[in-house]
Amino acid sequence: MADIKTRDAVKGTIKTIDKAAIASQRMKNAYAKTKDKAEQGYYADENSPVEYASDRVSRAAGRVRDEGIHQFNKQGQKSVQTTRENIGKAKDKLSDFKTKRAMKAAEQKRAQQAAEQTGSQIRHGTASLSPAPDVSVKGEAPQTGAGQLIKTRRQGKKTVKTTARNAVKAVKSTAKGTVKTTERTVKTAQATSKAAIKTTEQTAKTAQEAAKASVKATQKAAQAARATAKATAEATKASVKATIAAVKAIIAGTKALITALIAGGWIAIVIILIVVLLGCAVSLFGGGSSSISYTPVSAEVEAYEPLIQKYAKQYGIPEYVELIKAVMMQESGGRGLDPMQAAEGSFNTRYPHEPNGIQDPEYSIECGVQELKAALISAEVQNPIDMERIKLALQGYNFGNGYITWAKSNYGRYSYANAVEFSNMQAAQLGWDSYGDTQYPAHVLRYYPYGRAFTSGGNQAIVEVALTQLGNEGGQPYWSWYGFDGRVEWCACFVSWCADQCGYLDSGIIPKFSLCSDGVDWFSGNGQWQSRSYEPSAGDIIFFDWDGDGTTDHVGIVDKCENGIVYTVEGNSGDACKQNQYSVGSSSIYGYGVPAY
Repeated sequence: MADIKTRDAVKGTIKTIDKAAIASQRMKNAYAKTKDKAEQGYYADENSPVEYASDRVSRAAGRVRDEGIHQFNKQGQKSVQTTRENIGKAKDKLSDFKTKRAMKAAEQKRAQQAAEQTGSQIRHGTASLSPAPDVSVKGEAPQTGAGQLIKTRRQGKKTVKTTARNAVKAVKSTAKGTVKTTERTVKTAQATSKAAIKTTEQTAKTAQEAAKASVKATQKAAQAARATAKATAEATKASVKATIAAVKAIIAGTKALITALIAGGWIAIVIILIVVLLGCAVSLFGGGSSSISYTPVSAEVEAYEPLIQKYAKQYGIPEYVELIKAVMMQESGGRGLDPMQAAEGSFNTRYPHEPNGIQDPEYSIECGVQELKAALISAEVQNPIDMERIKLALQGYNFGNGYITWAKSNYGRYSYANAVEFSNMQAAQLGWDSYGDTQYPAHVLRYYPYGRAFTSGGNQAIVEVALTQLGNEGGQPYWSWYGFDGRVEWCACFVSWCADQCGYLDSGIIPKFSLCSDGVDWFSGNGQWQSRSYEPSAGDIIFFDWDGDGTTDHVGIVDKCENGIVYTVEGNSGDACKQNQYSVGSSSIYGYGVPAY
């Protein structure tokens, strides 16, 4: 029984050893497969993760390169380099793994050889079945040599599996990480490329908009150029018309000279000759800024010249043809059926005495020539350049000859101031808001070619208006006219009122101002300012600085400047309109506004 048991034990041992041998063989196969898989993981064909990643990088780099974004290709190359480095690291790990596997295989081979030797001994009955040395650890039962061997083989097998699993995981992890890194790099490159393309599109769009704006600006410039050319052409036409008018004036003067020669009047010859030379000179070349501007008459007026000459000669004033044309220009511009506006005059016996009552232009000219001749006689005009008396005659043509008699009796001559006085007197008597045109002479003489040479500038008009107000106290007419409900410091209101009476506010020659500082700012801003050392002219606006603190306190109108003395007319000087005088350059003078009369 003991033998049988012993044999069973031996059979169990042999089975155990066979199982160990089988397990060892399986482990060999497992190692072989693991090796193949590991090698395939790193050295496989183009379908492996590494090659796939490399292909992905190459394709991505190609796409980026095709899109023309050179700098992003560098990132793809960097990714490939990183992948290559990772492959190198993986190869090193695989080499270490092979070395360890070889060592394990040697150990397993020695263990297998020992197991086979032991099995041979058992089969031949030469093995000792004595217990193996006690190699158990604390708390474990001692194991026999065969049991220890089997356990060792199992642990070896487990170690090999663990090592293989770790190697495969390492390879997969490395490959997977490389692929993900590569995909991320490709996505980044694509996003960057898209951003670059978008930026390029925006840049192109901006360039297109800039081009459109440039085209529009060019078109506007072209339009402005065309407008300038048109304005230049119109100015040229006006200049040509002025030249033609001057030439016609020369012809008219020449005709008058011939008439005078026939009459035998040598004084008349000299006068007409002066008219022709000086009048035509200023028509062609212009006059100073202090002169009345000359404006050619209209084509409609020119068309009536034959009739004007006819009746001027018939009524004995052939040398005044140009003056008659100037009157017609002011009255109607040569338009309408009553171009001389003579219906209300005493020489109209055919039509109603009302505005535009005459319905025959020729009859209007006949009546108008007689009206002007009567005014010239009443004003005692000596010749076509007797401008002071011509002014009186012209104002009489507008107001009626009664004004001429009144002005000669009260003032001895024409002045703008007495024209204003007469107008106000007549308006009050008739219950009208106004009466006539107080600036009629200046309005007519701008169309008279000789008036520019022999007429004093419009700067005198404001002085004459100011002189009519001397003695006014309190300034109520001026500050109430300006729009104030109660008294204010009214020196600037007075200057503005005088300017308005002359039409200088409407024409923009002088600003409307109630604060002295506003007047200074306007003249300074328009380049019409002079310091206290300036020697002013009549009509200049004088500003004062009483305290010497650099701030203007008072304003007036320059009457004249003679022998280093400035004579003025000032409102609100002691709350009244007064005349004063100062030395040129006086410390009390702040400066001067110089209107462009």
